Amino acid sequence: MNWDLKNLFEDLDSWKSEYDNVQKTIETLPSFQGKLGDFETFKTYYKTQKDLAVKLHKLYQYASLKSDLNKKDVDNAARVQKMANLLNVYSQNTAFERPEILALGKEKVFAFLDRDEGLKEYRFPLEKLFHQSEHILDKDKEALLANYSLLSSQGSELHSALSTADNEAKDVTLKNGETIRVTQGNFRSHLAELQDKEDRELVFKAVFDHYNQHKHTFAEIYNTILQADIAHMRSRSYNSSLESFLHGNKIDPIVYHNLIDVAKNSTDLLKRYYRIRKDYLNLDEHRTFDRFMPLAESSSKFSYDEAKDMFFKSIDHLEEDFKDKAYDALKEGYVDVYEQDGKRTGAYSSSALNEHPFILLNYDDTLSDVFTVAHEAGHSMHSLFAKEHQPVATQNYTIFVAEIASTFNEHLLLDHFIKNNKGTKEDKIQLLQQSIDDIAGTFYRQTLFAAYELKAHEIAEKGEPITHEVLSNIMKDLYLSFYDIDISKEPGKSYVWAYIPHMFFAPFYVYQYATSFAASLKLYELVKEDPSNIEKHMTLLKAGGDNFPMAQVERAGLDLTDKNVFEAVAKRLENLLDELELALKA
Repeated sequence: MNWDLKNLFEDLDSWKSEYDNVQKTIETLPSFQGKLGDFETFKTYYKTQKDLAVKLHKLYQYASLKSDLNKKDVDNAARVQKMANLLNVYSQNTAFERPEILALGKEKVFAFLDRDEGLKEYRFPLEKLFHQSEHILDKDKEALLANYSLLSSQGSELHSALSTADNEAKDVTLKNGETIRVTQGNFRSHLAELQDKEDRELVFKAVFDHYNQHKHTFAEIYNTILQADIAHMRSRSYNSSLESFLHGNKIDPIVYHNLIDVAKNSTDLLKRYYRIRKDYLNLDEHRTFDRFMPLAESSSKFSYDEAKDMFFKSIDHLEEDFKDKAYDALKEGYVDVYEQDGKRTGAYSSSALNEHPFILLNYDDTLSDVFTVAHEAGHSMHSLFAKEHQPVATQNYTIFVAEIASTFNEHLLLDHFIKNNKGTKEDKIQLLQQSIDDIAGTFYRQTLFAAYELKAHEIAEKGEPITHEVLSNIMKDLYLSFYDIDISKEPGKSYVWAYIPHMFFAPFYVYQYATSFAASLKLYELVKEDPSNIEKHMTLLKAGGDNFPMAQVERAGLDLTDKNVFEAVAKRLENLLDELELALKA
């Protein structure tokens, strides 16, 4: 039930030895400057880079995973910082590379690739570089920007320290006199189980009070994120922060805007869902912390082994290669299952070049966490397929396609639940709620956050002040628009922008949950029609990072510039709501 980090390094001494060796190699990189026009030097440089990429990924993964097991351990944190410093030096010592490659010209560079079989794997990465050429500066300016790279990433580290390392579990005394311990990892399960509104509000407040108490600091931290993004945008001559984050992967901004438009134009469905919940649960009003309450009374708990078994059964009808990767993704030593003091909250799959991926969970036996297992397994399966079918240079896939792999597995698991339920009213309601909550959470909620990020960046780009009031007002307006809920009435909810780590770690990231959900739903429908269509999905998984993500998705037959893909999600939600109303009345 725990990670075996010996799969990466035998011990800390082994990690330190590799670190020292990599550090020495990085120190040699400036010697290549001005010499990449010579074929033999060019070939040696990229061979060195390939070796470094594999080792740096492995070093960083080990340090990061060890730290995430205990964010309160200062030695663990120091290793992550040490890796960040090494990566900063690496960035400085290779700052000459992109300007020099561009100066050589595409024709000469690609002629070099054709001369050596080992260099051919760099064709797409270099194609991508030439695509970005108009936003790449000369070597001196690139070196200057590299000097600031570590500083510009400090906002995310500060957020992690304040939101996790400096955040303590809280004891809450319920109306019945029982005292429970509330953490960021377990509060959702408490909210799902507590029947008294005041008890739910106490639990909710125990989590969000931290963000309320530190709202000024969180706002200043987020402002550093925004200003770093704007500095990047202006230094590289992009027209907007949004463009600066989408251009590198050749994502058409119309995808982002279409997503927000479709979601905003179909919020009547979300409001309908909350009205259904309010009436059925006999609530005076439906608050955001009521969304975890089940519509069907169920004390069902699912062990981690049961979660794995259900996921494996859901894919039993598909191709052997797909199933083999699923079992491999969840094998012993590569999944850390349960919450523990100091452990990072949430869940993720972490992959490094040529290495088996690791999954972090904070499993608490809920149905939601059963789906989390399938979700993170999807990411790891994606990494395993890419490792098997792609060379080092194109193993890393983009976030844009990553969430297709994970949410596809959730569709499979949900279908398995529906097909294998016992037929009771409670079973059906629970399954319908799970499906609707997936759409509400993955498609609509993430799009709401995407709209928030866009608005916050637009305000900052105009030079207007960024305060906790400004950020909270954006969220208040969006929650009214999407849910018809006034979050200012809820303790601390106005500071939900500070609670979401992706805002601080990966700007303009969360929209991809929604686009991926739409794409994976379409792919899943094709597989339901004909299981042999799993090949379309597997082609995407095997592709790694061999092309721009829009091209990879198009290869599977999907066009995300078309609003119809997103509108299909709204249509599915409408159909599920119709079924839910019938089930509740039965």
